Amino acid sequence: QLTMSLNSSTLLNEENAQGPKRSSECLESLLQTPSSFQDNPLQRLQLASQEVLEKAKKSGRSKCPRCNSSRMFYCYTCFVPVETVPTTEIPTVKLPLKIDIIKHPNETDGKSTAVHAKLLAPDDVTIYKYPCIPEYEKKRHEIALVFPGPNSVSVKDIAFHLQKYTKKGVCASDNDCSKEPLLKQAKIEPEEEKNPNESISSSRSEGTRLKKIIFIDSTWNQTNKIITDERLQGLLQIELKTRKTCFWRHQKGKPDTYLSTIEAIYYFLVDYHQEILKESYKGQYDNLLFFFSFMYSLIKDAKCCAGKE
Repeated sequence: QLTMSLNSSTLLNEENAQGPKRSSECLESLLQTPSSFQDNPLQRLQLASQEVLEKAKKSGRSKCPRCNSSRMFYCYTCFVPVETVPTTEIPTVKLPLKIDIIKHPNETDGKSTAVHAKLLAPDDVTIYKYPCIPEYEKKRHEIALVFPGPNSVSVKDIAFHLQKYTKKGVCASDNDCSKEPLLKQAKIEPEEEKNPNESISSSRSEGTRLKKIIFIDSTWNQTNKIITDERLQGLLQIELKTRKTCFWRHQKGKPDTYLSTIEAIYYFLVDYHQEILKESYKGQYDNLLFFFSFMYSLIKDAKCCAGKE
């Protein structure tokens, strides 16, 4: 989802080995951007200084300190910044829950924005390459999957739906649930009506039962293989319906609500912070878009230059 080399005002794809034709196609694809690309909603972010990226851009490619590969900004296989980008100058984001990213084996490493999350929140993010993923069955009561679908719920409804999940298993539908939880729920409803503050507190408690959130990193045409995996069945699914992508590799024919991986992570956390933690959002997770926003601006500038030419 994200890899480019910079040479003056021209952006070349990381896969230059495929020849001039491939580079030409990539430049052409940059020009076919969504309308939202004309404006920059990322300007409102509260980001750490990107001066280190500006300097790295001017100096060009550098070596990965681990594998010695030539990269721009960071190594997308080792998940570390290159030598010209000191780790101390890269912001670190602390997340309210753990994140697992399941990457499709055919997803090109250099195009994936998932690595941004690992670089910027290393203690809270783990990337798995499918089919090597954890077994989630025993912890379904505290895990959710961000993926659109007929049974997906919004972030604000996480608390309500987690009430159906227990350590013993998951109620696939209301008919599958035992009568006992329903009776208990009926008993507390009058109390909730009398004490709305207690209801909010209870809702927050239910919502914070969520300990881990899963994201799938692949093109939308490749997701079926992963989403149908039996290890992901029965998980609560979350859909982000109100956000629009700024990604320059937006896939043709897909709605602009289909986000890149790092956008999905960022917007989920913003909604989670407000809807579940019930706290005002003051830019706590903005730096997750540290690399994304910088690349957005670079490609936007390259697009303008290409237009003038």
